Amino acid sequence: MALSVDVCVYGGTPAGCTAAVAARQEGASVVLVEPSRWLGGILGAGIKPRQDCSLPDGVGGLTRQRVFELGKTPPEIRAGFADWIRDEGITVIDEHRVDAVERHDGRISRVRFGYAPPDRWGVPSPAVLDGRWEEVTARVFVDASYEGDLMAASGASYRTGRESVREYNEEPAGVREPTNWTPIDPYIEPGRPESGLLPMIDADHGKSIGAADDYTQAYNFRFYVTTDPQRAVPFTPPADYRAEQYELVGRFVEYILGSSSDDDAAMERLSGIFPGWVNDVEYNYQRDSLMTIAPLGESRFYQDAGWDKRSAIWRTHIDYLRGLHHFLCTDPRVPLGFRERTAELGLDRTMHQDTDGWPNQLYVRVARRLAGRYTLTHKDVLNQVAVEDGVGLALYGVDTYPARRYACTVPGAPGIGVATEGNMFIGGPMGTGQAFEVPYRAITPQQHECRNLLVPVSLSATHIAYAATRMEPVFSVLGESAGVAAALAAKQSSSVQDLNLEALRSRLKERGQILESP
Repeated sequence: MALSVDVCVYGGTPAGCTAAVAARQEGASVVLVEPSRWLGGILGAGIKPRQDCSLPDGVGGLTRQRVFELGKTPPEIRAGFADWIRDEGITVIDEHRVDAVERHDGRISRVRFGYAPPDRWGVPSPAVLDGRWEEVTARVFVDASYEGDLMAASGASYRTGRESVREYNEEPAGVREPTNWTPIDPYIEPGRPESGLLPMIDADHGKSIGAADDYTQAYNFRFYVTTDPQRAVPFTPPADYRAEQYELVGRFVEYILGSSSDDDAAMERLSGIFPGWVNDVEYNYQRDSLMTIAPLGESRFYQDAGWDKRSAIWRTHIDYLRGLHHFLCTDPRVPLGFRERTAELGLDRTMHQDTDGWPNQLYVRVARRLAGRYTLTHKDVLNQVAVEDGVGLALYGVDTYPARRYACTVPGAPGIGVATEGNMFIGGPMGTGQAFEVPYRAITPQQHECRNLLVPVSLSATHIAYAATRMEPVFSVLGESAGVAAALAAKQSSSVQDLNLEALRSRLKERGQILESP
Protein backbone atom coordinates (compact mmCIF):
# COMPACT_ATOMS: atom_id res chain seq x y z
CA MET A 1 0.00 0.00 0.00
CA ALA A 2 1.20 3.51 -0.77
CA LEU A 3 0.08 6.39 1.44
CA SER A 4 0.69 10.12 1.10
CA VAL A 5 0.23 12.40 4.13
CA ASP A 6 1.43 15.68 5.54
CA VAL A 7 3.13 14.12 8.59
CA CYS A 8 4.42 10.60 9.19
CA VAL A 9 5.26 9.71 12.79
CA TYR A 10 7.44 6.67 13.39
CA GLY A 11 7.17 5.02 16.80
CA GLY A 12 4.01 4.67 18.88
CA THR A 13 5.78 5.74 22.07
CA PRO A 14 4.10 8.37 24.25
CA ALA A 15 6.08 10.97 22.28
CA GLY A 16 4.92 9.45 19.00
CA CYS A 17 1.30 9.47 20.11
CA THR A 18 1.40 13.10 21.29
CA ALA A 19 3.21 14.09 18.08
CA ALA A 20 0.58 12.41 15.93
CA VAL A 21 -2.34 13.91 17.87
CA ALA A 22 -0.84 17.40 17.90
CA ALA A 23 -0.14 17.34 14.16
CA ARG A 24 -3.66 16.10 13.48
CA GLN A 25 -5.18 18.77 15.71
CA GLU A 26 -3.16 21.37 13.83
CA GLY A 27 -4.84 20.35 10.58
CA ALA A 28 -2.31 17.93 9.12
CA SER A 29 -3.07 14.53 7.68
CA VAL A 30 -1.14 11.99 9.77
CA VAL A 31 -0.07 8.36 9.79
CA LEU A 32 1.50 6.69 12.83
CA VAL A 33 3.77 3.70 12.18
CA GLU A 34 4.60 1.38 15.09
CA PRO A 35 6.92 -1.65 14.85
CA SER A 36 5.04 -3.63 17.51
CA ARG A 37 1.34 -4.25 18.02
CA TRP A 38 1.06 -1.90 20.98
CA LEU A 39 0.99 1.85 21.57
CA GLY A 40 2.46 3.56 24.60
CA GLY A 41 6.06 2.31 24.58
CA ILE A 42 7.44 1.71 28.05
CA LEU A 43 4.38 3.40 29.61
CA GLY A 44 2.40 0.40 28.36
CA ALA A 45 5.02 -1.98 29.74
CA GLY A 46 5.48 -1.07 33.40
CA ILE A 47 6.17 2.62 33.95
CA LYS A 48 3.27 4.81 35.06
CA PRO A 49 2.47 8.07 33.21
CA ARG A 50 3.20 10.32 36.19
CA GLN A 51 6.25 8.31 37.27
CA ASP A 52 9.60 10.13 36.98
CA CYS A 53 7.82 13.48 36.78
CA SER A 54 9.58 15.60 39.39
CA LEU A 55 7.87 18.86 38.43
CA PRO A 56 4.19 18.33 37.54
CA ASP A 57 3.69 22.10 37.32
CA GLY A 58 6.24 22.12 34.49
CA VAL A 59 4.16 19.75 32.37
CA GLY A 60 1.31 21.06 30.25
CA GLY A 61 -0.45 20.41 26.97
CA LEU A 62 -1.48 16.93 25.91
CA THR A 63 0.82 15.27 28.42
CA ARG A 64 -0.97 16.83 31.35
CA GLN A 65 -4.44 16.72 29.79
CA ARG A 66 -4.42 13.15 28.44
CA VAL A 67 -1.28 11.10 28.99
CA PHE A 68 -1.27 11.59 32.77
CA GLU A 69 -4.89 10.37 32.89
CA LEU A 70 -4.52 7.15 30.90
CA GLY A 71 -4.42 4.80 33.87
CA LYS A 72 -2.02 3.05 36.20
CA THR A 73 -1.68 -0.47 34.83
CA PRO A 74 -0.17 -1.57 31.51
CA PRO A 75 -3.49 -2.81 30.05
CA GLU A 76 -5.26 0.43 30.95
CA ILE A 77 -2.44 2.54 29.52
CA ARG A 78 -2.11 0.61 26.26
CA ALA A 79 -5.87 0.70 25.75
CA GLY A 80 -5.93 4.39 26.61
CA PHE A 81 -3.37 5.25 23.97
CA ALA A 82 -5.11 3.09 21.36
CA ASP A 83 -8.52 4.63 22.08
CA TRP A 84 -7.08 8.15 21.99
CA ILE A 85 -5.39 7.67 18.64
CA ARG A 86 -8.52 6.07 17.19
CA ASP A 87 -10.75 8.87 18.49
CA GLU A 88 -8.48 11.44 16.84
CA GLY A 89 -8.97 9.67 13.50
CA ILE A 90 -5.29 8.85 13.03
CA THR A 91 -4.30 5.99 10.74
CA VAL A 92 -2.05 3.45 12.45
CA ILE A 93 0.22 1.00 10.65
CA ASP A 94 1.45 -1.53 13.19
CA GLU A 95 3.95 -4.40 13.01
CA HIS A 96 6.00 -2.47 10.43
CA ARG A 97 9.41 -0.88 10.79
CA VAL A 98 11.80 1.21 8.72
CA ASP A 99 13.19 -0.83 5.84
CA ALA A 100 14.32 1.70 3.21
CA VAL A 101 14.42 5.50 2.98
CA GLU A 102 14.40 7.55 -0.21
CA ARG A 103 15.91 11.02 -0.09
CA HIS A 104 15.72 13.91 -2.51
CA ASP A 105 17.27 17.36 -2.22
CA GLY A 106 18.15 16.98 1.47
CA ARG A 107 14.72 15.69 2.44
CA ILE A 108 13.15 12.32 3.16
CA SER A 109 10.76 11.79 0.27
CA ARG A 110 9.49 8.27 0.90
CA VAL A 111 9.91 5.53 3.49
CA ARG A 112 9.26 1.86 2.93
CA PHE A 113 8.15 0.07 6.07
CA GLY A 114 8.52 -3.71 6.18
CA TYR A 115 6.25 -6.18 7.95
CA ALA A 116 8.04 -7.53 11.04
CA PRO A 117 5.60 -8.89 13.65
CA PRO A 118 6.95 -9.60 17.15
CA ASP A 119 6.82 -13.14 18.50
CA ARG A 120 4.52 -14.49 21.21
CA TRP A 121 6.63 -12.93 23.98
CA GLY A 122 6.85 -9.54 22.27
CA VAL A 123 10.40 -10.04 20.99
CA PRO A 124 10.93 -8.08 17.74
CA SER A 125 11.36 -10.08 14.58
CA PRO A 126 15.02 -10.38 13.53
CA ALA A 127 14.12 -9.61 9.92
CA VAL A 128 11.45 -7.98 7.79
CA LEU A 129 9.21 -10.59 6.17
CA ASP A 130 8.90 -10.61 2.41
CA GLY A 131 5.81 -9.60 0.53
CA ARG A 132 4.17 -7.04 2.80
CA TRP A 133 5.32 -3.45 2.54
CA GLU A 134 3.82 -0.08 3.34
CA GLU A 135 5.21 2.98 1.55
CA VAL A 136 4.61 6.42 3.00
CA THR A 137 5.27 9.74 1.33
CA ALA A 138 5.12 12.74 3.66
CA ARG A 139 6.08 16.37 3.80
CA VAL A 140 7.55 15.99 7.30
CA PHE A 141 8.64 12.96 9.33
CA VAL A 142 8.89 12.58 13.10
CA ASP A 143 11.11 9.84 14.51
CA ALA A 144 9.70 9.17 17.98
CA SER A 145 11.26 5.72 18.37
CA TYR A 146 13.63 4.77 21.17
CA GLU A 147 16.22 3.50 18.70
CA GLY A 148 16.27 6.38 16.21
CA ASP A 149 16.14 4.12 13.15
CA LEU A 150 14.43 6.61 10.84
CA MET A 151 16.85 9.30 12.01
CA ALA A 152 19.84 7.07 11.20
CA ALA A 153 18.47 6.10 7.80
CA SER A 154 17.73 9.74 6.92
CA GLY A 155 21.42 10.64 6.85
CA ALA A 156 21.30 12.69 10.05
CA SER A 157 24.41 12.42 12.20
CA TYR A 158 24.12 10.75 15.57
CA ARG A 159 26.23 9.48 18.45
CA THR A 160 26.26 6.47 20.77
CA GLY A 161 28.18 5.50 23.88
CA ARG A 162 29.77 7.81 26.44
CA GLU A 163 31.65 11.01 25.69
CA SER A 164 34.83 11.85 27.55
CA VAL A 165 35.03 14.49 30.26
CA ARG A 166 37.06 16.68 27.92
CA GLU A 167 34.74 16.59 24.90
CA TYR A 168 32.07 18.81 26.47
CA ASN A 169 33.78 19.66 29.74
CA GLU A 170 31.37 17.47 31.73
CA GLU A 171 32.78 16.40 35.08
CA PRO A 172 30.65 13.19 35.42
CA ALA A 173 31.20 12.04 31.81
CA GLY A 174 32.95 8.97 30.50
CA VAL A 175 34.23 5.99 32.44
CA ARG A 176 33.46 6.26 36.16
CA GLU A 177 34.79 4.77 39.38
CA PRO A 178 33.81 1.18 40.29
CA THR A 179 30.61 0.71 42.28
CA ASN A 180 29.29 -2.31 44.19
CA TRP A 181 32.82 -3.71 44.40
CA THR A 182 32.68 -7.13 46.02
CA PRO A 183 35.61 -9.35 47.06
CA ILE A 184 34.58 -12.26 44.84
CA ASP A 185 37.12 -14.30 42.91
CA PRO A 186 36.25 -13.56 39.26
CA TYR A 187 37.96 -16.56 37.70
CA ILE A 188 36.40 -19.79 36.50
CA GLU A 189 38.91 -21.68 38.61
CA PRO A 190 39.37 -19.58 41.75
CA GLY A 191 42.85 -18.14 42.04
CA ARG A 192 43.79 -19.05 38.46
CA PRO A 193 43.57 -16.07 36.05
CA GLU A 194 44.60 -18.34 33.19
CA SER A 195 41.28 -20.18 33.52
CA GLY A 196 39.46 -17.06 32.29
CA LEU A 197 36.77 -14.84 33.72
CA LEU A 198 33.41 -16.16 34.83
CA PRO A 199 30.40 -15.52 32.56
CA MET A 200 28.77 -12.10 33.12
CA ILE A 201 32.14 -10.42 33.83
CA ASP A 202 33.92 -8.19 31.32
CA ALA A 203 37.66 -7.80 31.26
CA ASP A 204 38.50 -4.20 32.19
CA HIS A 205 39.12 -2.23 28.99
CA GLY A 206 41.76 -0.28 30.90
CA LYS A 207 40.49 3.18 30.01
CA SER A 208 41.03 5.89 32.59
CA ILE A 209 38.34 7.65 34.62
CA GLY A 210 36.68 10.25 32.37
CA ALA A 211 37.62 8.54 29.10
CA ALA A 212 35.09 7.95 26.34
CA ASP A 213 33.96 4.42 25.48
CA ASP A 214 31.21 2.60 23.61
CA TYR A 215 29.24 1.43 26.65
CA THR A 216 25.87 2.79 27.71
CA GLN A 217 23.58 2.20 30.67
CA ALA A 218 21.72 -1.05 31.26
CA TYR A 219 18.31 -1.95 29.91
CA ASN A 220 15.83 -4.19 31.70
CA PHE A 221 12.18 -5.16 31.86
CA ARG A 222 9.78 -3.47 34.28
CA PHE A 223 7.85 -6.64 35.05
CA TYR A 224 5.06 -7.80 37.36
CA VAL A 225 5.12 -11.02 39.39
CA THR A 226 2.48 -12.85 41.39
CA THR A 227 2.05 -15.95 43.54
CA ASP A 228 -1.62 -16.31 42.53
CA PRO A 229 -1.81 -19.58 40.53
CA GLN A 230 -4.76 -18.22 38.55
CA ARG A 231 -2.62 -15.35 37.24
CA ALA A 232 0.95 -16.68 37.33
CA VAL A 233 2.88 -17.72 34.24
CA PRO A 234 5.86 -19.88 35.29
CA PHE A 235 9.42 -18.68 34.73
CA THR A 236 10.53 -21.75 32.83
CA PRO A 237 14.32 -22.04 32.33
CA PRO A 238 15.65 -21.49 28.80
CA ALA A 239 16.38 -24.59 26.75
CA ASP A 240 20.13 -23.96 26.86
CA TYR A 241 20.25 -23.27 30.60
CA ARG A 242 23.50 -24.25 32.30
CA ALA A 243 24.03 -23.61 36.00
CA GLU A 244 27.69 -22.68 35.43
CA GLN A 245 26.56 -19.62 33.48
CA TYR A 246 25.28 -18.28 36.82
CA GLU A 247 28.29 -19.20 38.93
CA LEU A 248 28.92 -15.51 39.67
CA VAL A 249 25.43 -15.34 41.18
CA GLY A 250 26.24 -18.34 43.35
CA ARG A 251 29.43 -16.75 44.64
CA PHE A 252 27.59 -13.50 45.27
CA VAL A 253 24.95 -15.40 47.27
CA GLU A 254 27.73 -16.92 49.37
CA TYR A 255 29.20 -13.46 49.94
CA ILE A 256 25.81 -12.05 51.00
CA LEU A 257 25.20 -14.87 53.46
CA GLY A 258 28.68 -14.51 54.91
CA SER A 259 28.60 -10.74 55.31
CA SER A 260 25.00 -9.87 56.26
CA SER A 261 24.32 -8.92 59.87
CA ASP A 262 21.11 -10.96 60.17
CA ASP A 263 18.80 -13.20 58.22
CA ASP A 264 16.35 -10.43 57.29
CA ALA A 265 19.16 -8.30 55.87
CA ALA A 266 20.41 -11.29 53.88
CA MET A 267 16.93 -12.02 52.48
CA GLU A 268 16.52 -8.39 51.44
CA ARG A 269 19.84 -8.46 49.60
CA LEU A 270 18.94 -11.73 47.91
CA SER A 271 15.68 -10.15 46.75
CA GLY A 272 17.79 -7.44 45.13
CA ILE A 273 19.15 -10.12 42.82
CA PHE A 274 15.65 -11.30 41.92
CA PRO A 275 13.00 -10.05 41.54
CA GLY A 276 14.90 -6.77 42.02
CA TRP A 277 13.66 -3.49 43.39
CA VAL A 278 9.94 -2.77 43.79
CA ASN A 279 9.67 0.55 41.99
CA ASP A 280 5.92 0.89 42.39
CA VAL A 281 4.16 -2.43 42.00
CA GLU A 282 6.41 -3.54 39.16
CA TYR A 283 10.03 -4.60 39.60
CA ASN A 284 13.04 -2.62 38.41
CA TYR A 285 16.81 -2.88 38.39
CA GLN A 286 18.36 -2.85 41.90
CA ARG A 287 21.23 -0.49 41.22
CA ASP A 288 22.93 -1.11 44.58
CA SER A 289 23.42 -4.82 43.90
CA LEU A 290 26.34 -6.42 42.08
CA MET A 291 23.89 -8.87 40.50
CA THR A 292 20.30 -8.11 39.60
CA ILE A 293 17.71 -8.49 36.83
CA ALA A 294 19.66 -7.21 33.80
CA PRO A 295 22.47 -8.82 31.79
CA LEU A 296 24.96 -5.95 31.99
CA GLY A 297 26.83 -4.85 28.89
CA GLU A 298 24.24 -5.98 26.32
CA SER A 299 22.97 -2.42 25.78
CA ARG A 300 26.40 -1.55 24.38
CA PHE A 301 25.71 -3.75 21.35
CA TYR A 302 22.04 -2.80 20.94
CA GLN A 303 22.45 0.93 20.35
CA ASP A 304 23.51 0.97 16.69
CA ALA A 305 22.71 -2.60 15.67
CA GLY A 306 20.38 -4.08 13.10
CA TRP A 307 17.26 -5.87 14.23
CA ASP A 308 18.84 -9.29 13.90
CA LYS A 309 21.24 -8.36 16.70
CA ARG A 310 18.66 -6.37 18.67
CA SER A 311 16.18 -9.22 18.56
CA ALA A 312 18.83 -11.56 19.98
CA ILE A 313 19.69 -9.07 22.74
CA TRP A 314 16.00 -8.65 23.62
CA ARG A 315 15.76 -12.45 23.87
CA THR A 316 18.93 -12.50 25.98
CA HIS A 317 17.22 -10.24 28.54
CA ILE A 318 14.29 -12.67 28.73
CA ASP A 319 16.44 -15.79 28.94
CA TYR A 320 18.73 -14.21 31.52
CA LEU A 321 15.73 -13.58 33.80
CA ARG A 322 14.40 -17.09 33.24
CA GLY A 323 17.77 -18.62 34.04
CA LEU A 324 18.34 -16.36 37.04
CA HIS A 325 14.99 -17.37 38.50
CA HIS A 326 15.73 -21.06 37.97
CA PHE A 327 19.19 -20.78 39.51
CA LEU A 328 17.85 -19.10 42.63
CA CYS A 329 15.18 -21.80 42.94
CA THR A 330 17.59 -24.71 42.63
CA ASP A 331 21.15 -23.90 43.67
CA PRO A 332 21.95 -25.37 47.12
CA ARG A 333 23.94 -22.27 48.08
CA VAL A 334 20.66 -20.32 48.18
CA PRO A 335 18.78 -20.68 51.51
CA LEU A 336 15.88 -23.10 51.27
CA GLY A 337 13.29 -20.53 52.35
CA PHE A 338 14.35 -18.10 49.64
CA ARG A 339 14.40 -20.87 47.04
CA GLU A 340 10.84 -21.86 47.93
CA ARG A 341 9.61 -18.28 47.96
CA THR A 342 11.21 -17.52 44.60
CA ALA A 343 9.78 -20.70 43.06
CA GLU A 344 6.28 -19.46 43.87
CA LEU A 345 6.75 -16.33 41.74
CA GLY A 346 5.45 -16.21 38.20
CA LEU A 347 4.84 -13.46 35.68
CA ASP A 348 1.46 -11.78 36.13
CA ARG A 349 -0.44 -12.67 32.96
CA THR A 350 -3.11 -10.02 33.63
CA MET A 351 -0.59 -7.26 32.92
CA HIS A 352 0.41 -8.63 29.49
CA GLN A 353 -2.16 -11.19 28.45
CA ASP A 354 -1.13 -11.44 24.81
CA THR A 355 2.60 -11.97 25.55
CA ASP A 356 2.39 -14.61 28.31
CA GLY A 357 3.10 -12.04 31.01
CA TRP A 358 6.30 -10.67 29.43
CA PRO A 359 6.36 -6.87 29.00
CA ASN A 360 5.94 -5.97 25.35
CA GLN A 361 8.65 -3.30 25.57
CA LEU A 362 12.24 -3.63 26.74
CA TYR A 363 13.27 -0.53 28.69
CA VAL A 364 15.70 0.95 26.16
CA ARG A 365 16.93 3.81 28.32
CA VAL A 366 19.18 5.26 25.62
CA ALA A 367 20.37 4.18 22.19
CA ARG A 368 21.30 6.49 19.33
CA ARG A 369 21.32 10.23 20.04
CA LEU A 370 20.95 12.85 17.31
CA ALA A 371 23.95 15.10 16.67
CA GLY A 372 21.69 18.06 15.99
CA ARG A 373 21.96 21.81 15.74
CA TYR A 374 22.26 22.03 19.51
CA THR A 375 23.68 19.45 21.89
CA LEU A 376 22.36 19.39 25.43
CA THR A 377 25.21 19.00 27.92
CA HIS A 378 25.62 18.89 31.67
CA LYS A 379 25.73 22.69 31.64
CA ASP A 380 22.12 22.73 30.44
CA VAL A 381 21.12 20.34 33.21
CA LEU A 382 22.83 22.64 35.73
CA ASN A 383 21.00 25.69 34.33
CA GLN A 384 24.26 27.30 33.28
CA VAL A 385 23.04 27.94 29.73
CA ALA A 386 20.21 30.18 28.54
CA VAL A 387 18.30 29.26 25.38
CA GLU A 388 15.64 31.17 23.50
CA ASP A 389 14.01 28.35 21.55
CA GLY A 390 12.80 26.06 24.34
CA VAL A 391 9.96 23.70 23.39
CA GLY A 392 9.68 21.79 26.66
CA LEU A 393 11.06 21.49 30.18
CA ALA A 394 13.05 18.74 31.85
CA LEU A 395 13.92 18.18 35.49
CA TYR A 396 15.62 15.08 36.84
CA GLY A 397 18.95 14.04 38.23
CA VAL A 398 21.68 12.59 36.03
CA ASP A 399 20.34 9.04 36.23
CA THR A 400 22.54 6.34 34.71
CA TYR A 401 22.33 2.67 35.57
CA PRO A 402 25.52 0.58 35.44
CA ALA A 403 27.05 0.10 32.03
CA ARG A 404 29.29 -2.90 32.74
CA ARG A 405 30.40 -5.47 35.30
CA TYR A 406 34.12 -6.11 35.37
CA ALA A 407 37.02 -7.57 37.34
CA CYS A 408 39.15 -4.94 39.07
CA THR A 409 41.04 -3.94 42.16
CA VAL A 410 40.18 -0.98 44.37
CA PRO A 411 42.41 1.06 46.69
CA GLY A 412 42.63 -0.33 50.19
CA ALA A 413 41.32 -3.78 49.36
CA PRO A 414 43.55 -6.82 48.95
CA GLY A 415 43.26 -8.74 45.73
CA ILE A 416 40.91 -8.58 42.80
CA GLY A 417 37.13 -8.49 42.96
CA VAL A 418 34.07 -7.76 40.83
CA ALA A 419 32.39 -4.37 40.44
CA THR A 420 29.82 -2.50 38.38
CA GLU A 421 30.62 0.81 36.73
CA GLY A 422 28.59 3.72 35.40
CA ASN A 423 25.97 3.91 38.14
CA MET A 424 25.04 7.53 39.02
CA PHE A 425 22.01 9.38 40.31
CA ILE A 426 23.27 12.94 40.77
CA GLY A 427 20.71 15.03 42.63
CA GLY A 428 18.08 12.32 42.85
CA PRO A 429 14.67 12.77 41.18
CA MET A 430 14.69 16.55 41.74
CA GLY A 431 18.08 17.08 40.14
CA THR A 432 19.07 20.69 40.69
CA GLY A 433 15.52 21.62 41.72
CA GLN A 434 15.28 23.98 38.74
CA ALA A 435 13.91 22.79 35.40
CA PHE A 436 15.96 23.34 32.27
CA GLU A 437 14.65 24.11 28.79
CA VAL A 438 15.08 21.71 25.88
CA PRO A 439 15.67 23.84 22.78
CA TYR A 440 13.99 23.23 19.44
CA ARG A 441 17.43 22.94 17.89
CA ALA A 442 18.04 19.78 19.96
CA ILE A 443 15.23 17.92 18.14
CA THR A 444 16.23 19.06 14.64
CA PRO A 445 19.09 17.67 12.53
CA GLN A 446 21.75 19.75 10.86
CA GLN A 447 20.04 21.50 7.94
CA HIS A 448 22.44 20.18 5.31
CA GLU A 449 21.72 16.60 6.47
CA CYS A 450 17.92 16.46 6.58
CA ARG A 451 15.40 19.29 6.31
CA ASN A 452 12.11 17.54 7.10
CA LEU A 453 12.78 15.41 10.18
CA LEU A 454 12.11 16.01 13.87
CA VAL A 455 13.51 13.79 16.64
CA PRO A 456 11.87 14.27 20.07
CA VAL A 457 13.10 11.01 21.71
CA SER A 458 16.56 10.21 20.32
CA LEU A 459 17.30 13.89 20.70
CA SER A 460 20.62 15.70 20.56
CA ALA A 461 22.35 15.33 23.93
CA THR A 462 25.47 13.95 25.51
CA HIS A 463 25.24 10.71 27.46
CA ILE A 464 25.18 12.74 30.70
CA ALA A 465 22.56 15.29 29.62
CA TYR A 466 20.38 12.60 28.06
CA ALA A 467 20.38 10.80 31.42
CA ALA A 468 18.59 13.79 32.97
CA THR A 469 16.25 14.29 30.01
CA ARG A 470 15.17 10.76 29.10
CA MET A 471 11.99 10.56 31.19
CA GLU A 472 8.72 9.75 29.44
CA PRO A 473 6.88 12.93 30.51
CA VAL A 474 9.66 14.96 28.87
CA PHE A 475 9.56 12.86 25.69
CA SER A 476 5.78 13.21 25.62
CA VAL A 477 5.98 17.00 25.92
CA LEU A 478 8.63 17.17 23.20
CA GLY A 479 6.49 14.90 21.04
CA GLU A 480 3.62 17.38 21.11
CA SER A 481 5.99 20.24 20.27
CA ALA A 482 7.43 18.20 17.40
CA GLY A 483 3.93 17.44 16.10
CA VAL A 484 2.97 21.11 16.07
CA ALA A 485 6.23 22.02 14.36
CA ALA A 486 5.74 19.26 11.78
CA ALA A 487 2.23 20.46 10.92
CA LEU A 488 3.48 24.05 10.63
CA ALA A 489 6.40 23.05 8.39
CA ALA A 490 4.10 20.95 6.20
CA LYS A 491 1.60 23.78 5.85
CA GLN A 492 4.29 26.34 4.97
CA SER A 493 6.37 23.95 2.82
CA SER A 494 9.26 25.00 5.03
CA SER A 495 12.28 23.12 6.29
CA VAL A 496 11.96 22.31 9.98
CA GLN A 497 15.08 24.39 10.65
CA ASP A 498 13.57 27.53 9.09
CA LEU A 499 10.34 27.68 11.08
CA ASN A 500 9.46 30.96 12.74
CA LEU A 501 10.34 30.08 16.33
CA GLU A 502 8.32 32.93 17.81
CA ALA A 503 5.22 31.68 15.99
CA LEU A 504 5.92 28.08 17.01
CA ARG A 505 6.42 28.89 20.67
CA SER A 506 3.36 31.12 20.68
CA ARG A 507 1.22 28.32 19.28
CA LEU A 508 2.64 25.84 21.81
CA LYS A 509 1.71 28.16 24.65
CA GLU A 510 -1.80 28.53 23.23
CA ARG A 511 -2.07 24.75 23.38
CA GLY A 512 -1.08 24.77 27.04
CA GLN A 513 2.57 23.79 26.75
CA ILE A 514 4.80 25.18 29.51
CA LEU A 515 8.04 26.49 28.08
CA GLU A 516 9.56 28.41 30.98
CA SER A 517 10.32 27.04 34.43
CA PRO A 518 7.49 27.80 36.86
